[in-house]
Amino acid sequence: MVSIPSNNRSETEKPWFAAYPEAVTVPDPISRQELLQWFREGKTAGRDFVLVDLRRTDHEGGTIAGSMNLPAQSLYPSIPTLYNLFAAAKVPSIIWYCGSSRGRGTRAAGWFADYIKQQNDPTLKSLVLEGGIKGWTAAGEEYTALMDGYEESYWKA
Repeated sequence: MVSIPSNNRSETEKPWFAAYPEAVTVPDPISRQELLQWFREGKTAGRDFVLVDLRRTDHEGGTIAGSMNLPAQSLYPSIPTLYNLFAAAKVPSIIWYCGSSRGRGTRAAGWFADYIKQQNDPTLKSLVLEGGIKGWTAAGEEYTALMDGYEESYWKA
């Protein structure tokens, strides 16, 4: 009988996020329809909200317009600095996403929400984009038109 390790990891190797505490806070979601509406209302990424693409592959296939790339694997130690920057800029909402926003996106949004609570700051929200970038691209042209570097062939594969 052949034993196949799960997720290509040995039984003793832990996932990258095991080095950090689990998030206590369940982050609020934002739907792609609500984010699309923000763009239509003229809200601007970097001023009215911050979009954080947590994928490690530097926007492979494209990213939602105005997103910054902060790979989830190196995010946790930077949370205090990011908080200081976002708070000083008075940006009200930080939106985190990855491929599906079921792993990295939710984890990062939770960590950041925990930090916001520790700072007792009611002015800043940590949100997770429902469906992640995959949900965004699958929703059609009105969504992909709002992407930087969109590569249709990447998403159709």
